[in-house]
Amino acid sequence: MSVFQSLMQVRADRGGGFLLLIDPDRSGESALLSLTEAACDCGVDAILVGTSLATHGNFHRVVRQIKTHTDLPVIIFPGTHSQITAEADAILFTSLLSGRNPQFLIDEQVRGAPMIREYGIEPIATGYLLIASGRYTSVQYMSNTLPIPADKPDIACAHALAAQYLGMQVVFLEAGSGAEYSVPEEMIDAVAGYVDLPLIIGGGIRTSEEVNSKIAAGAALVVVGDHFEKNGGDIEKLREFTAAAHPSERIPV
Repeated sequence: MSVFQSLMQVRADRGGGFLLLIDPDRSGESALLSLTEAACDCGVDAILVGTSLATHGNFHRVVRQIKTHTDLPVIIFPGTHSQITAEADAILFTSLLSGRNPQFLIDEQVRGAPMIREYGIEPIATGYLLIASGRYTSVQYMSNTLPIPADKPDIACAHALAAQYLGMQVVFLEAGSGAEYSVPEEMIDAVAGYVDLPLIIGGGIRTSEEVNSKIAAGAALVVVGDHFEKNGGDIEKLREFTAAAHPSERIPV
């Protein structure tokens, strides 16, 4: 079973999935590895590894170490093609469809495709949509693109449908790391009802209630990372977040 198929099986069995995002630039390696070790026990379904810059030059080493500390799927969430590594199981092969910067629409993908083939890691074709979040985020700055207004679900729907017609496997609605506001449930509901692709939702999610509301609105997978990096890897909170992403496993009161 592919990594993508396993995530879709998680969604079918558990009602949704939870992905923990680890950014090698934001915390020390020991802290990241401690969080990695706790992830499986807390019910995390897969680990994303990605960053905007990779300023410490340790990206490949961190991915390798994460793989030795967990049996969970490790998926690259790349800022550029330089973050592609053979150490991972899969990669979100993203095209920033909400922007008009050719570097992130196709150029990085062309540079990265031969590396993915050479390394034998699984590409998960992803239509990546940046959503306005009340703050100028790193991904907006680095990609030099305008986000889709959060109160314009029709624009998000049209971009998501383009992703579907281009043959992509999943749509990622992203508010960005450190976002003031997460992707609105109204937009998630609209896009989920408009396309046949599963949705990943990330950015600005700070509570388990928000995780639950994203799943209820139509998200297949929810991504959180910045919250745990800032709060020292709060394990009990991580357990709460993952439980909120798995509504089919809850025991009725």
